[in-house]
Amino acid sequence: MSASPLTPLDYIAEGYWKDFLAGRPIAGGIAYETELHNCALDESLESLQRIDTLLSQVRRDMIKGGIWDEATLLVDEHYRNFMVFLAFYAGRVLAQQWENRPRWYGQFELRKRYPELSLITDDFYQHMAASYRDEASKDAASLFFPLEVIGLRLFGHIDRPFEAVQGGQVAGGLYQAVSARLPDLSDQASNPDTLSYLKTESATHNTTQSIHSTIDSSTTISTSQPASHYEASEDVPVNNELADVNIVSANIERPSAATTVSKPLVSTAPRQPELQIKPELTKVESPVIKPKSFVKTPPTPEMFTQLLIDLDEIEVPQTAGVTEYQQACKVLDQFEQHIAKQDKPRSQVVFSDNHIAAKNKALLALQAAAEAGNTAAMLRLAMYELLGEGLTADDEEAKKSGVEWVKQAASKNDSRAQRLLSKLYYQGVGIPQDIDSGKYWLEQAADNGHIEAANLVSQWEQAQALITTQKQEQHSIKRYQLLFGAVIVVAVLILIIV
Repeated sequence: MSASPLTPLDYIAEGYWKDFLAGRPIAGGIAYETELHNCALDESLESLQRIDTLLSQVRRDMIKGGIWDEATLLVDEHYRNFMVFLAFYAGRVLAQQWENRPRWYGQFELRKRYPELSLITDDFYQHMAASYRDEASKDAASLFFPLEVIGLRLFGHIDRPFEAVQGGQVAGGLYQAVSARLPDLSDQASNPDTLSYLKTESATHNTTQSIHSTIDSSTTISTSQPASHYEASEDVPVNNELADVNIVSANIERPSAATTVSKPLVSTAPRQPELQIKPELTKVESPVIKPKSFVKTPPTPEMFTQLLIDLDEIEVPQTAGVTEYQQACKVLDQFEQHIAKQDKPRSQVVFSDNHIAAKNKALLALQAAAEAGNTAAMLRLAMYELLGEGLTADDEEAKKSGVEWVKQAASKNDSRAQRLLSKLYYQGVGIPQDIDSGKYWLEQAADNGHIEAANLVSQWEQAQALITTQKQEQHSIKRYQLLFGAVIVVAVLILIIV
């Protein structure tokens, strides 16, 4: 199985590390860069002990200097970039212990991939995390939020507790946090399949993907995903103006999706004075990590799960078909709630004839609202057509109909439709894949105030700028090498002539 495309944060993390190794300014400059080089960052666990010592010394010096103020320092990009670099490095060390490469996700991607997490949008320490084990499993237990640990080390005290996103206490240092997540070597030694699996995963992560594919890599549509295990649920009633039936109960549980991306940190503030610090080593026991848990596959593709969230959370004024849309949604929402609880793909959920009749009646009301110009109805109707659950019988015609409804809503400047249309183009769902068109509609959605789209555009642009800068630097190096070579040739010719 191939790894999913790299995220913009993956590019930035790699760029930070390459700049550090090459001695180039990181993100325009970070605090304590000299001290970081003195820590001998060799990607070992011991190097995390040296970083912990550095962080403790930084904290003491800030207190002595009267500048120990968390809010003020987080505004300074030099300090922010210092913390982000350490987070990238800690994730790199941890993933290496699992024979993997870290995969970095911003809040948008985290909300989408791990809906069970409770993330605070404006919390700097929660704005990114690394997946260091099998990133395809979407197991939240394999996430690492290193900024929490760094923040606690620098600013934690009795009146400033740090609460871990994943529950429990935040580790007191990077060495302790990483050690707590190390693989159980005794289990690996007795289980050759585990070692083989880790090596295979490590190999798959080495494939470089196109940055364009990053935008919607986690929203590929599939309606034939395997089920895992079942749990009991209650009956779900449908009772309103359009229907009065009870949907048969089924066994269920559902992950949902939503997330936010944070912007990479680029330094513009004046550089802070650097401190001469001599790190010391400490010994910490390495606890055993818990076995990996299985994660269920949601019955509804994430593309449409997110659409339903957008329709619920993003208000777009409608001038027609409001009553019909609301009536239809009362029925259809009951069906969605029932399907969402299933531990199987949507296509395998069975309804009685009465239920199907109630749903079709709701779809007709939805179609009437869409034809009246209601963009929310257009999008909801498009979803069912693209899923093959709409009023159009032929699959190909249903997909065409669904795409046309999305395009019509997008042409009316509905940012939700523009975002969905960008996904359809990026993924090639219902229409041929077209990266340029996908990017165009993503930018349109961003311009019309779609926050997720705006964050993606911003992050994509910064990742592109990073790649462009690296290419320019490589070009400059080659140019200087050619110039140096020419000088040597001329010097040799002069010696020969003389």
